[in-house]
Amino acid sequence: MSYFKHESAFVDDGAEIGEGSRIWHFVHVCSGARIGRDVVLGQNVYVGGTAVVGDGCRIQNNVSIYDSVTLEDDVFCGPSAVFTNVINPRSAVDRKSEYRETRVQRGASLGANCTIVCGVTVGRFAFVAAGAVVTHDVPDHALVAGVPARQIGWIGEHGEKLDLPLAGDGEARCPATGDLYWLEGGRCRKAE
Repeated sequence: MSYFKHESAFVDDGAEIGEGSRIWHFVHVCSGARIGRDVVLGQNVYVGGTAVVGDGCRIQNNVSIYDSVTLEDDVFCGPSAVFTNVINPRSAVDRKSEYRETRVQRGASLGANCTIVCGVTVGRFAFVAAGAVVTHDVPDHALVAGVPARQIGWIGEHGEKLDLPLAGDGEARCPATGDLYWLEGGRCRKAE
């Protein structure tokens, strides 16, 4: 085994776990799940059978990564972050055929106790504040907060807020790294 699994964790046959990953107390990884390299699954994490977790992800305690959820590389999920898999759940109505694809793109961070409603995409290096409820796609580098989540700013790859307007064009440097970011036509990108 090229990864660490705590004795209380369950990894079903048929799950793929990448080298160097660490699976902690009371985790359940279902058959068919794909976990990348150097991933940390904190206490009481659940990973569904069609879920994909990319390399370098950090999933804090009490997070369920349901079927049809994809986390790209280097995604951070804060404690008790919530994913849904159907829009209109009812106990008496079987909606397993209605699961919607949800994607959290490379480098994004999801704060503690936030909710990501199924069918949305959280963009690259976006930051979802603790407790936010995301009901629509989040652009790359967007900082969103509230219920429902609304954009309140822009954030760089290093996780620092950028001094850019919400709309229009502009440029700003990351206060931590000095990297230059451009805002053009409502899209934020790092200068090459």
